[in-house]
Amino acid sequence: RGASPVQRSLEAGDDPIGVTVLFTVSKMDAGALVAQKEYNVGPDEQSADVLPYLFGLGTTLLLDSLPKVISGEVTMENAKPQEEELVVAADMINASEGELRYWSESATTCHNKIRAFSIWPGTFMHVKVGDNTDPVKVKVIKSRVVEGTVDKTRTIELKKEKGAGLLVVCNDGSVLELLQVQPECKKVMDAKSFHNGLRGGVIEWLDMSNSGDTVTTEKYCMT
Repeated sequence: RGASPVQRSLEAGDDPIGVTVLFTVSKMDAGALVAQKEYNVGPDEQSADVLPYLFGLGTTLLLDSLPKVISGEVTMENAKPQEEELVVAADMINASEGELRYWSESATTCHNKIRAFSIWPGTFMHVKVGDNTDPVKVKVIKSRVVEGTVDKTRTIELKKEKGAGLLVVCNDGSVLELLQVQPECKKVMDAKSFHNGLRGGVIEWLDMSNSGDTVTTEKYCMT
């Protein structure tokens, strides 16, 4: 219940998710339930795809429910009340939430943020390339979680299989595979193209928690 229910559900890894037709009351989203429809969301589906689908699903559910409301078959008195103890707040998203914190978040947590924030604000990380000490900001467009855990390392390597991505090992040893990225002020590209453009430079993710860096995706240069 709140400003960003679909995004917050994807961020939390919820499955299923769904849509609800409810009566309008003075308290936001707190009216009695007229109808609900579940949707089993895939582990890699992003909000940019899920939201339009749910809009369509919700519209159909509303049109199917209106005759029962108009006829008086379903009223505010006999509709199912919400269970307040089960309500979860879906707070408004802040741009700073788009930072992928590999030093404190698991691969699944980061992956779900990428899925949830694909429309806005997007997600990003900072990396070090070769001997260059200047942080490089990279937006992460698509990812997937690799099963299992490995030894901890900050080095980001390109997976060898065709069509594979960049492997990021989070601080807990879980592995996130980056499939599409967007370096600052450049176009979206697959992970291999990004890796090839570095001309052999070793990539390491950076812990920006104590850097004082205030750059957010709102200032991201798009082309």
